[in-house]
Parts: sequence; structure tokens; C-alpha cells
Amino acid sequence: MFFAHILAVGIACISLVVALLLTRRRVYSLPLPPGPRPLPLLGNTHQLDAKRPWLTYTAWGKTYRKIIYSRLLGIDMVIINSETVARELLDKHSAIYSNRRLCGQMNCMSYSVNTVLLPYGETLKLHRKAYHQVLRAEKSVSYKEMYSRQANELVMNLLDTAGPVDPSKHIQAYTASLIMAVTYGPIVQGGKGPFLARARELLDIATRINSPEKAAMYTTFPFLKKLLMWDFADDYSLMERSRELCQQLLNEVFDEVKARMVQGTTSQSLVADFLSQADDNTDEDTMKAVALTGYLAGMDTTASVVHTFVLAMVLFPDVQARARAEIDQVTKHDIIPSIDDRASLPYLDAVLFEVLRWHIPTPLGIAHATSQDDIYDGYFIPEGLKSYQPRLALSRDEETFPDASRFDPGRHLTIDGQLKDHIVNHFACTDSYRRICPGRWFAENAAWTPMATILSILRIDYARDPGGHEIEIKPEYTAGVSV
Repeated sequence: MFFAHILAVGIACISLVVALLLTRRRVYSLPLPPGPRPLPLLGNTHQLDAKRPWLTYTAWGKTYRKIIYSRLLGIDMVIINSETVARELLDKHSAIYSNRRLCGQMNCMSYSVNTVLLPYGETLKLHRKAYHQVLRAEKSVSYKEMYSRQANELVMNLLDTAGPVDPSKHIQAYTASLIMAVTYGPIVQGGKGPFLARARELLDIATRINSPEKAAMYTTFPFLKKLLMWDFADDYSLMERSRELCQQLLNEVFDEVKARMVQGTTSQSLVADFLSQADDNTDEDTMKAVALTGYLAGMDTTASVVHTFVLAMVLFPDVQARARAEIDQVTKHDIIPSIDDRASLPYLDAVLFEVLRWHIPTPLGIAHATSQDDIYDGYFIPEGLKSYQPRLALSRDEETFPDASRFDPGRHLTIDGQLKDHIVNHFACTDSYRRICPGRWFAENAAWTPMATILSILRIDYARDPGGHEIEIKPEYTAGVSV
């Protein structure tokens, strides 16, 4: 016990020295962007809402405006709270701002194969090319029968549930089945079974280990994840489990598609198309990573959008009524609308875009990293610095969205009821510019179709207690991962 205490004190002293070295600021010829005053060692960690950092960044924007410098332990960051600045840096200077700085624990979890986390380079371009083959705008429309079939099944599952309905599991089953069919083909039940269970477990582990505070801690002190003290052993065992799950998810269903192709029993999918065109030099490991990333990334984000839609329809019955009236006018109560009818339903599109703006699936976004030093508006941006564009802050920009906290689909329509430019589509994705989500068109259609189907058949209302009184809803969202 005494030795353990001595060891703990020794490690703490070493950590203190390392932290002091890391937190010593370099001297630059130009100032860094403005931001809150950091403390020695901690930086701005003590000022951060660790569970919902995007709220802190949004609040800082009111004081320090459009571009903010911050430091969390050993991580230097710039927070971009303006669409104008984001476009200037991430688009016009995209050669500098399109990289990734992967947190240490992500490598330990085997997450480095994830397309979203790849550094900018040839491997990322190969991944994006593969996605483009099956998820580009015109191709995503061709899946209309698949969208409708899965959305109809979602509604049937909701109707089959007796009493107050918790739509969560049904919505997750819808998105999992749909994305499974596009990625691997309908070879397994994407809404249930071991594949979904493993995928769900992997995402849960990522959420637990990659909170903002742990990301900063493990990046600054990478040795902590191997210590058997201070409760880091639990994280280390989760990283081991993550590596095991990644290998299972990468290989098992991919290999099943290969086997079915030999038997001639497979159907069209991302993986099947790849294998049918493959030659002896084809990199299957890359394709496995592409397929798994597409499944994991789409499963949660699309489900989150549909969840938010259901919540909004309960809270804003006037919006629900207007959207349903538009559908009834177009379909004459005869059919359930499909993607073919989307152009005739601008208000429903506006509801979708407002859902994306009101509660963005990725409120923090995913950090870019600078590949070299840069200067913007007289401020110095060092190489290796992380740049965040908190999507929540952009969606609450009063200059772009007056009365931004209010749910109002009308803000996306012109005076004559037609859609404005799809500005929301740009920042509601998980990323932007050179790294914009290649599946955004598919994701839009995958969210729009169940919205149209649900409104055509169901009326969404508050659950009621045994006395018939409405049960109050308190909208709460879980935090995601920090990379």
C-alpha cells in the first residue's frame, strides 16, 4: 500500500511537470484569437460544461464573438461561431483546415479506420469515392422503394404497440435496417440481431470514453489509459472491448456478402458493388472500413433526426396539423407520399430543415486540425490547432435565424411558400466543405420519408396518465463523442 502511494505521488509530480511544459505558451509575432483567460495547467477546463461543451462555446461567442481561442489541458483549440468565418477558413483555406488530430484513445479503440476520423489524404479520398458511388444525390433517390418499405414497417410497429408508445426502439430499427440494406444488402435483420447489438455497444463505448474532458485528459497524458489506478482501468478494458467489436463488425457481415456472391444470392449494395468490380489488387480492408463507418455514422444521426421530429410534432401541434394538411392536399388522402412527391411538399421539407436546425444531431461538430500555421483577420492560427464549428452556435445565430430558439418551419420558406436555399443542409451535417458528409442526400431522404409516412397515418400527441392527463415532456439530449 505504501509503495502504491509513493508511486501515485511520483506519477502526479511527473504529470505536473509535463503539464507545466505543455501549458507554456509559445510566443507568436501576432496575437492568438480572443478568448477566456486560461489557468495554469487546466487552461479553460474549469469553465467548460463537460457534458454539453457546445453550450459553453455558444455562450463564449456572445462575449468573444466569431472566433475564439481556448485551451483544454494540452489541447489548443479555436472555436468558430460564425458561418462567415467558417466559410472563409474551412472553404477558402481548406488545404490548411481539412486535417484531423485524432485523440489518443481513438487509436486504442481501433477507431482510426473510421472515415470521419481519417487525416486528409489519399485514404480519405478513396473512402469518399466509394460513398459517392451509392450515396450521391441522384443515386440516393433511386432507393425510394426501400425508404417507403422501411417507413411503412416503422408505422406498423408503432401501431402494434399497446398503450403509450416509446418510439425509440422502432426508430432505431428503421434506420438500422435501411442503412444495412444499402451498405450490405438485406442479408441480416439490421434492426435486430447480434450485428446491431455489437454496433450499439461500440457506439456506447465511444460515448463513454470520448467525452470532451476525457479526450483532453488522454491527449495530454496518454500514459493514463494504462494506469491501474484513478479508475482508468475501466476505460482501458473498454478500449480492449472496442477493438474486439471493431474486428467482428468489420469482417463478419462483409464476409457473408462475399459468400452470398459466390452462391449468387446477394442483392445490390455498397459492398456487393465493390466486390463485383474488384480485382486482385483491391484493398478489402479499406472497403470494410467504408462499409462499417457508413453503417455506424448513419444509424445514430438519422435516428436522432426522426426522434426530434416526433418530439417537435408533440410540442407544436399547429405545425403537425399544417404539414398533414399539405400532405392531404397533394395526395387527396389516396396514397402515402414518397420521395416522388417531395417537390410538391415544401412545408414538409421546411419542417425537416427546422428539425435539423432546432436540435442538430451533432451539436459540437467534429474538429478539424490545421496542417500548417495560418493568419486570419490579424490573428495567428498555429499548426496542429483543433478548430471546432459548434453547429448549435451556428443554428442559434440571430443574424441568420431571428428568434433562433423558436421552432418555426416558416423561416425556411419564401413569401409565396417555396423553399429558400438549403443553408441548413450545409451546417446540420456532421462536417463541412472538403469533409462534408458524403451521405447527406441519403440521410435527408431517409429522414423525410418516415416523417411523411407518419403524418399520413398517425396523429402524434402527448402520452396520458391513468387519469387522462397529459404527461409532461422534458426534452433532453445525451452528449456525443469528442474527437
